[in-house]
Amino acid sequence: MKKSWTASLAATAGALALVAVLPAGAQAAEKWYPFSVEVWNPPFDMASPRKSIDYVPVATAAKSWDICVSFPHMKDAYWMAVDYGIVAESKRLGVKMQLVEAGGYTNLNTQISQIEDCVVRGADAIVIGAISFDGLNNLVKGIRGKGIPVIDVINGMSSPDLSAKSLVSFGEMGFKAGEYIAKLHPKGSGKVKVGWFPGPPGAGWVEAGNAGFQKAIANSDIEVVETKYGDTGKEVQLKLVEDTLEAHPDIEYVVGTAVTAEASIGLLRSRGLSDKIKIMSYYFTPGVFRGIKRGQILAAPTDSTVIQGRVAIDQAVRILEGKPHEKHVGPALYVIDSNNVNSFDRGSSLAPDDFKPTFTVN
Repeated sequence: MKKSWTASLAATAGALALVAVLPAGAQAAEKWYPFSVEVWNPPFDMASPRKSIDYVPVATAAKSWDICVSFPHMKDAYWMAVDYGIVAESKRLGVKMQLVEAGGYTNLNTQISQIEDCVVRGADAIVIGAISFDGLNNLVKGIRGKGIPVIDVINGMSSPDLSAKSLVSFGEMGFKAGEYIAKLHPKGSGKVKVGWFPGPPGAGWVEAGNAGFQKAIANSDIEVVETKYGDTGKEVQLKLVEDTLEAHPDIEYVVGTAVTAEASIGLLRSRGLSDKIKIMSYYFTPGVFRGIKRGQILAAPTDSTVIQGRVAIDQAVRILEGKPHEKHVGPALYVIDSNNVNSFDRGSSLAPDDFKPTFTVN
């Protein structure tokens, strides 16, 4: 991902998380490694060269470190999968974990306040799924000044003071989605109209995904007739798709967030458009998984979300214990469609069916 594929999100206020307990079971202790990842060097620049390695975490933590984790929200199954990875790895390593969520991408001030509370209560390390690409930089600098490691997970931040990153290029996620449909409609094959729904305006991952998607379709017969931004709540995305269908009844694809894809299934069915309009997501969730299996969603790239959560916790432990660590790690990306939906590594991308939102590991 090039630096131009990232941007900041200005935001305001929100809500604190409740406490839950991880259900007992063998899932948390499963051996998930070695796992194929890419390592950026120099780190923190998506344009840097990469190498592929098999990631192997430490066997156990030397002590029960207290790790604070901050998410933008827990409104969809994508963040549930990250939560599962965080919780499972915390239990496997034997560390404490407290997770807070800000309630949505408009609540930057809430996220900052929640993280500040974690520091005050004495957390040993902070893992952040950032609401804003630039908006947490002063906070990160202050935390690092106290000697507390800060790990950037999933969304990306521009801070040079970060201790490590566990994330992929959302520019490449968007590119892979665009590339998939561009191959179906090469230049000269006949114009195809697409509604494109990249997610919350200004969020770093959204701007990256949009740039990647647009780049991938540039030399094809894909025509984006509408680009609509919005929060990744189902009602918001559903309204955006409804508005686009009213303005452009001749579109042939709905492409966007996983929430967009999931919401579009019922909408298109109710309007008798399921056979006329194809759906694609540019990231992967259980709803997208089911949609692909049922032939309702064409395809989606996966960033192995569970693994990103696991690696972030391992990075925090390694840094706290002065052990060697990779500073910038992300699972290798690939697309899931009808050809591999029954054979891919489900546990690397999705939480178990019985997993509930979990905010504390003791």
